Amino acid sequence: MITRKVSVLGSTGSVGTSTLDLMAAAEETGSGRFEVEVLTGGRNVALLAEQCLRWKPRLAVIENEAGRAELIDRLAGSGIEVAGGSNAIVEAASRPVDWVMAAIVGAAGLRSAWTAAGTGTTLALANKESLVCCGPALIERVASAGGKIIPVDSEHSAIFQVFPAEAPERVSKLILTASGGPFRRTPLDQMKSITPQQAVAHPNWSMGAKISVDSASMANKGLELIEAAYLFGMPQSKIDVVVHPESIIHSLVEYVDGSTLAQMGPPDMKTPIACALSWPDRLPWPAPKLDLAALGKLTFETPDMVRFPALKLAREALEAGGVAPVIFNAANEVAAFAFLDRRLAFLNIAAVITETLEKAQGEGLAIGTGSAAESALAVDKEARRIAGDIVSTLDLAA
Repeated sequence: MITRKVSVLGSTGSVGTSTLDLMAAAEETGSGRFEVEVLTGGRNVALLAEQCLRWKPRLAVIENEAGRAELIDRLAGSGIEVAGGSNAIVEAASRPVDWVMAAIVGAAGLRSAWTAAGTGTTLALANKESLVCCGPALIERVASAGGKIIPVDSEHSAIFQVFPAEAPERVSKLILTASGGPFRRTPLDQMKSITPQQAVAHPNWSMGAKISVDSASMANKGLELIEAAYLFGMPQSKIDVVVHPESIIHSLVEYVDGSTLAQMGPPDMKTPIACALSWPDRLPWPAPKLDLAALGKLTFETPDMVRFPALKLAREALEAGGVAPVIFNAANEVAAFAFLDRRLAFLNIAAVITETLEKAQGEGLAIGTGSAAESALAVDKEARRIAGDIVSTLDLAA
């Protein structure tokens, strides 16, 4: 039986709810038992309260302080401590537990992930911005505290499962797979009029709006490339990306002897979450099973850098190093939300990233002398300001 004392940061999002679903299934089948220390949510007070009444955490935190009073009312008599605000989430992340799911989306999740990293816990990392913005420092912080990072992105989970951490010199290449998103075959001239509704309709995965836009622009794969470089200590020259529309092979590791190992499975985020929750054990759950005969074939193609320039920009940011990955992430996030708000054309997302990288680096943005997280957030804030100014100069015409 797997036993864990856990905190779930971002329990009301898709990754957080899937994590709690897996925990419930494990308890029902007798394969797991979990003690919950902290659950946090963003704005969905009703769902957070429902989760708290089921799991009885010692602390519940709602990021939107306006929802604190309602959360207190909903949890009256439960004995659960209630707090509100982003600072309360950071404080909650410092509580000692065996395992933390860091699933708060965006740069907002960086402070709490950084705090949890210093506790010596196993950090299940679903917040990619934490790695993109201060990956080397975060990895060092976890190691110094005696903890471990287990990636939750399906691609990095796949690599993690077949990567020889004890002998990385045996690896010659990492190969990240990409679905290609909903516009893999869309003619370039038609992409000028893409709507948010079209962009969030991912062909394989059920995800939030922002990450769906990132997948559609392939900025998400660029962020994952940066993450993989940091997580596995590989230069960008040894990380390839291949478009694999079926999303069955989640990523591959090529060894120096010519062997290539792949992790495979139907596209379901609960699989990498289950891996992170139970590692080095395996958690039995009613997972969808892979039927290769029914699939018939798996296909692969090279990413189109002309139609999806964000991937090339991410590679360039990783190669430049320093604050460039932080700037890339900030500019992409601003542009993606501007697109979702119908203030920016889809094809101008890459234009915002390009101009922000040029302008921010020209202004000499640099990591300061504080903690890596706070320094990265300072750069992030300034890069967002620059990106916002650039968005205002562009219109809905690509």
